[in-house]
Amino acid sequence: MLTSQKIIDYLNSAILVLDKNLSIIKVNTAAEVLFEDSARHLIGKSANKLFFTQPALISELRHAIKHGDSFVDRELTLRLAHKNITLNCSVTPIQENNQLSYLLVELQAIDRHLRISKEEQLLTQQNTSKMLMRGVAHEIKNPLGGLRGAAQLLELELEDDSLKEYTQIIIEETDRITMLMNKMLGSNKIPNLITLNIHEPLERVRQLVQAEVNDSIKIRCDYDPSIPELMADKDQLIQAFLNIMRNAAQAITGDQGEIIIRTRISQQMTIANKRHKLIAKIDIIDNGIGVKAELMQHIFYPMVTGKDDGTGLGLPISQSIINQYGGIIEFSSDEKQTVFSVFLPLGNINE
Repeated sequence: MLTSQKIIDYLNSAILVLDKNLSIIKVNTAAEVLFEDSARHLIGKSANKLFFTQPALISELRHAIKHGDSFVDRELTLRLAHKNITLNCSVTPIQENNQLSYLLVELQAIDRHLRISKEEQLLTQQNTSKMLMRGVAHEIKNPLGGLRGAAQLLELELEDDSLKEYTQIIIEETDRITMLMNKMLGSNKIPNLITLNIHEPLERVRQLVQAEVNDSIKIRCDYDPSIPELMADKDQLIQAFLNIMRNAAQAITGDQGEIIIRTRISQQMTIANKRHKLIAKIDIIDNGIGVKAELMQHIFYPMVTGKDDGTGLGLPISQSIINQYGGIIEFSSDEKQTVFSVFLPLGNINE
């Protein structure tokens, strides 16, 4: 039989139960995710400390525990350790033995709805990208074989060796375009699924990028060792993370460049209408120039790039790889830092 704790853990809203002194006595999983803290640290903490940026809310909580009144506050801005969140708050008094004993506080982050909307846009972009890339690649690849073959035949007929330089250019450029098209189409190789720790491909990528940038950029790791293992193709994950990391390194222009690789566990998260109990969240953070405003809405489309020598295929390919595992890549960028967040399911539950 389900306990009350298990029931509230299945709710999407963050739930806090406060006693008469406004101390937290119970939280659910969604509250741990919202406050980015464990139940062990949250339980016993005073609501005065948790909502210190909202003195009006604290006054309403005191009034509710004294008079037994319910209330609803909308669009409250709450300051956490390193970010602001906007949420709606609903408070309901709970009686025990005909006496007012507890307050049930339900918090729903408005930001979550914005994230879901953004996620739907990203998935639509990815589906469009796949169709576009495959269509364009097939149309271009078909004549390339004939073009290369004709250049080879022409080279055999040429008596002047100096002219063969031009046929070689045709052959080399044809091969280069063919390679580019193959990247757009993606690999036909069946994924080699193995059980691995997410930090294995991340460490390999860190080593590769650090070797490329030498000591000009500091790469710092902030790993959560408690993240469970997952089934994936290690080479695919290396490719996905490498594309993001290289973009981060290329975006850094100053002499105080830094990239942070941070891993955490997220719980009870929905991606593409599928509920997941555990998610590995991998943040790749850089203090570079950021993503140009005009590219923000289109960055996961193919051929979209802010670099003069870029192909615009790295991020669409990374997104495609992560989508194969039921995950998604999101990002945020401003003048101070850019964060690419990779979400990879570790296990799911039914909605």
